[in-house]
Amino acid sequence: MAVPAPASLRDLYTTPSNAWSFVPPSLSQDHSNHSNINVPAPGPSTSNPWSTRTAPKPLFDLSSSLTDDDSGLDITSLAKELLAAALLQYATSAIAQPWEVGKTLLQVQWVPRDPKDIAHEAGVEVPEDEGELSDSSSNENDSYFADPTAEKPPRPPRQADEEGYIIRHSVLEEGTQPEYVIPVGSADGTWGMIKRVGRFRSEGWLALWKGLLTSAVTNALSGALQPAIYSLLQSVFSPLSPAAYFAPFGTTSVLLPVASQVLTGFLLSPLDLVRTRLMVQSSVSRHRTYSGPIDAFRQILAQEGGLRGVYLHPHLLIPTLFDCTLRALVPLTLPGLVATYIGLGSNLSPETTPIQWQVAELLGTIAGALVFIPFETVRRRLQVQTRGTARPLKACVELRPAPYNGMVDAFWHILTEERSDLPLKPQSKRKRRRSSVKGKERAHEDEPVAVVEESESWLRHSGIGQLYRGLGMRVGAGLVVFVLSLMSGSDEADAGWAEL
Repeated sequence: MAVPAPASLRDLYTTPSNAWSFVPPSLSQDHSNHSNINVPAPGPSTSNPWSTRTAPKPLFDLSSSLTDDDSGLDITSLAKELLAAALLQYATSAIAQPWEVGKTLLQVQWVPRDPKDIAHEAGVEVPEDEGELSDSSSNENDSYFADPTAEKPPRPPRQADEEGYIIRHSVLEEGTQPEYVIPVGSADGTWGMIKRVGRFRSEGWLALWKGLLTSAVTNALSGALQPAIYSLLQSVFSPLSPAAYFAPFGTTSVLLPVASQVLTGFLLSPLDLVRTRLMVQSSVSRHRTYSGPIDAFRQILAQEGGLRGVYLHPHLLIPTLFDCTLRALVPLTLPGLVATYIGLGSNLSPETTPIQWQVAELLGTIAGALVFIPFETVRRRLQVQTRGTARPLKACVELRPAPYNGMVDAFWHILTEERSDLPLKPQSKRKRRRSSVKGKERAHEDEPVAVVEESESWLRHSGIGQLYRGLGMRVGAGLVVFVLSLMSGSDEADAGWAEL
């Protein structure tokens, strides 16, 4: 019996869909079993043009995410990013470290107004004959007529300390100068001190990187702690009393940022103390006080009062608060004050007026350096003073024999007992004169005597220049940042430059 054919196949036709179909292979196989359409299975050689590709990874093969999937934290990527950040911070600190060492040595170097002040400060009475820098030529006339066969009276012995070393009566005496001390007044600027340290036989060029590890750790911890402390203070004080902190220019509050930087500087003050001691100490192994940052921290805690002495001693606490407060307050206030004073306007911003803002920042940097560099100098001088049972630090530059009794005492003695006309020029030796009874007047006419006349400038009689050692370096760094910001055209107020 024949099956009747359908009247028409038009009702059985359906238009194929062009939409993408993401069907698992198992469903595709089941569907092929129930239909006559053969679906080719994708092979391993088939390339998918829509396959996802990750972006090129940055330095050290790092990705922007620390997790590859939702399973958890990727320890490998985290370790790579931490290593890259540590190496970057270490390299940045290594570039600036020679300038920091040169500036610190200039700040702590003691340059007395009178070279014999070293004996007076140490409490030693200087005989008049021994205090002269040159050989006494007045006795030569008497020795000319003296009997050569007669016995000469013995010279009085030089005074010595408890260990048998001859006491220095002048900072310019070459015979009694320690081998590890750079001659006083031999450099007048940071670059001059860098060259002096590199060429000095007991230091060398590697000495310019003393305290590098401590500096890198301090900078890294400061960069991590300050934003965290600022966020904590903002979350605590902002909801309670929005008017608790003031905004002198109407847009940016200064109290919370200054407080966060002061707290950060206070917490990291022991590391800053260790860094200063490591920079200043001698590089000679037998005269070195600390073998490294850990040894320095251990000795300071054991001999100078522990954590209480490191944090709360008046010679360390008060200079730290002054230095950190001024260092944080000056960049936030002085650019606006300078811009208002010179007529640039009080509503400057890096977005609307970038050129005027950069000029105001440059002038504010120079004015700020004039304000806080003296406090930084006094802080460095008090840091190199040992306390408690610790032995005095053997520094590679001349330090004041008598310790300072605080910030005011340090300011007073720097201004009254030191000189600013550096570098000191060595005094020429007087020519020995041969005289006789008949030709005495002729000798005075024919043989001129080289008389050393010291300059009577105000710099010689004032130590104000000692309070501003490193000012030229800061001004130069500000000019470099200003020129580079103009060339790059960056609108950011802080492009990541570290202040030297």
